[in-house]
Amino acid sequence: MIKHIVMFKLLNKNKENTEKVVTALKTLERNIDVLCSAEIGVNFNKSDRNYDIVLIAKFKNHNTLKTYETHPKHLPVVETVRSLCSGSVVVDYEIDNSQ
Repeated sequence: MIKHIVMFKLLNKNKENTEKVVTALKTLERNIDVLCSAEIGVNFNKSDRNYDIVLIAKFKNHNTLKTYETHPKHLPVVETVRSLCSGSVVVDYEIDNSQ
């Protein structure tokens, strides 16, 4: 199992932009069959070091993650998020299936 974590920093931190990014990310789980699960969180801590939104997704293996990266339902979400964020960081790692 693969865990894919992406943290996003908004260009302009406000409720409207936060909602747009969260709404876009929520479309992933119901539209991309290789995505096993997706959790989206909004940071409540007010520090310049923090990122604003996180996506934690699970995939069966490396191949399904690669499929997701170029999936036609994923690419418009990427464009939406990029237009509203100044940056993101990603970590992908293998997890034990029992987790």
